[in-house]
Amino acid sequence: MYARSTTVHGKPESMDDGIAFVRDEAMPLMRQMDGCAGLSMLVNRESGHCIVTTSWRDEAAITASREQVGPYLERTAEALGGRAEVEEWEIAAMHRVHEVHHGSATRVTWLRTAPEAVNRAVDAVRLSLMPRLDDLPGFCSVSAMVRRNEGATVSAVAYDSWADLEDAGEQAREFREEFGPSMGVEVVDTAVFELVIAHLGVPETT
Repeated sequence: MYARSTTVHGKPESMDDGIAFVRDEAMPLMRQMDGCAGLSMLVNRESGHCIVTTSWRDEAAITASREQVGPYLERTAEALGGRAEVEEWEIAAMHRVHEVHHGSATRVTWLRTAPEAVNRAVDAVRLSLMPRLDDLPGFCSVSAMVRRNEGATVSAVAYDSWADLEDAGEQAREFREEFGPSMGVEVVDTAVFELVIAHLGVPETT
């Protein structure tokens, strides 16, 4: 499967309007498009940082949808008070203990390595994160998406609550500072979000 992420650094005071637009207008129309499997939305109400992700059945479907979704992405950015940064990804891994829910707390980590070593970054998520996460209180799911030609990977780990996310901070630190670098994977950035729309529709892949 493939995914399109729309990142907006918007205005904190515009979060509710942006969420309402995505939930009530953009999502119903996008989910009717051929090959669209679902949509999720992450927001940080303090910073205004938001990520809207749509999932697609295959590469042909995400490619065919580009022109059609463009106006909705721009209107989403306008509602949030920022500009849209759009990226397309291959979904390389999805593992869940149970379904995520609205209000889940999510830690997103951006990784970079040599393009020919993208599988190494995905393996870092699988080998380091996944075994440790399964037994953590409140753990819901972990996913990894890649852009192989750029050596880019992004992982998202969802927890039932903010308290659960904070309790898992040591595992996240070890991944950033120890395991990732030992496999030649650079951690570019990390951020935390509230999951306000949880309908991505990606099946288990591991």
